[in-house]
Amino acid sequence: MIRDFPPLPLPQYAVVRIGCSPGVPVEIAADLWEVGVPAGLIGYEYQPLTEATLLDGIGESGLVVFGSSGLFGRLGVDVASRRVVQIPKIGSATAWHVNSDLGAFHRCVAGTIARFPFYEEDEEDRFQEVADELRRLLVALDATALADNGLWETLCDDVAMGDYANWEEE
Repeated sequence: MIRDFPPLPLPQYAVVRIGCSPGVPVEIAADLWEVGVPAGLIGYEYQPLTEATLLDGIGESGLVVFGSSGLFGRLGVDVASRRVVQIPKIGSATAWHVNSDLGAFHRCVAGTIARFPFYEEDEEDRFQEVADELRRLLVALDATALADNGLWETLCDDVAMGDYANWEEE
């Protein structure tokens, strides 16, 4: 049975402030509260957690996880470098670069949402062109954003394949 779902609302850039569990370094906890984190991206590409948590064993000094990405992935701030990174799942020692810092993450989320929807109706022939436009935008916001296997490069690859072509407004 095919089920008809109601149209999804267009994403909007907003900031939320999240608390931190014990053990989160004070300076990162202050950033997450004072600067906040984006309230979301598009779909399940990124969603904030209600509380940031320190994960040991990732990076030199651990990772403060503040958001989810996809089904199992997490986004966080590397304690030593202050870079925003993505891990594929809890317990993974692999961390992929996302942004140079939390401010750059905010700029890239805001810029991506402002560029959305990515396509006009019947623009299948422009998928790659739109993805390239998005790549240029992201690099202008943070020169490090398009790291191999990173959140932004993966998003651009999905845009190039037309994965966001059927998004409908309410």
